[in-house]
Amino acid sequence: MKKENLKIIFIGTSQFAAIILDKLCQANLKPVLVITAPDKPVGRKKIITPPPAKLTAEKYGIPISQPKVISNFQFPISKPDLIVVAAYGQIIPKEILKIPRYGCLNVHSSLLPKYRGPSPIQAAILNGDKETGVTIIKMTEKVDAGPIIANIKYQISNIKINYETLHNKLAELGADLLIKTIPLWIKGKIKEKLQDESKASYTKILTKEDGLINWRDPIEKIERQIRAFNPWPGAYTIYRGKMLKILEADIVNNQLILKKVQLEGKKPMRFEDFLRGHQDFNLNLN
Repeated sequence: MKKENLKIIFIGTSQFAAIILDKLCQANLKPVLVITAPDKPVGRKKIITPPPAKLTAEKYGIPISQPKVISNFQFPISKPDLIVVAAYGQIIPKEILKIPRYGCLNVHSSLLPKYRGPSPIQAAILNGDKETGVTIIKMTEKVDAGPIIANIKYQISNIKINYETLHNKLAELGADLLIKTIPLWIKGKIKEKLQDESKASYTKILTKEDGLINWRDPIEKIERQIRAFNPWPGAYTIYRGKMLKILEADIVNNQLILKKVQLEGKKPMRFEDFLRGHQDFNLNLN
């Protein structure tokens, strides 16, 4: 079967998914349907905003479905060849996993079985990892536990890498790997490799509370927290009853130097400019 004739359904929501979807379309692997999350209110003004994957689907004229709960969704496409999942945000039920002829492939931003779950990129930065990567698995009922189809390693040579930079790099790598993998998978030229359950580790859904800085922590941990949690949930402290986000920082001569901050309701600014109007600020507020 030629890749152009494959009936692929793409399931994804975030910018990570959007990057992969865009590259699939450019590689003549355009899905026949994109399933993504519903539009939701964003920001202080609660403006109804479509997810990034929806915008990409619209760019390529791909039909879109946005079920609130995917387990109740009735597929309008009969007998798809393949389902590709990337950063969707819901667990795909077994009834859906059984639908496509060649199964469901998931693109996950870690070297599985390390960092299963929803926040693997943040975990890699928080733990100061020197190596991460992307894994493509054949999905099973257990989250991120299916057999490995392909993976690619990425050396974190820049020890100051932030979430956005690492996220975009892994999305690009994952897309390229997926484009190479799909034709081989369809032709039966890839042997599945079971994950080593004894080496499995897990990440969590991040909450706003995770971003609160404990200034008593080692400065290395705080600096990694600032890089890992920008933009969400944001690394922050409480100042005069308001949230003060720490957007950028560095370690110089064993001291944490704040470089860029954003006070709740204000625009981002250099820390030195912030201090001019807030001379009572100190790092022992928590």
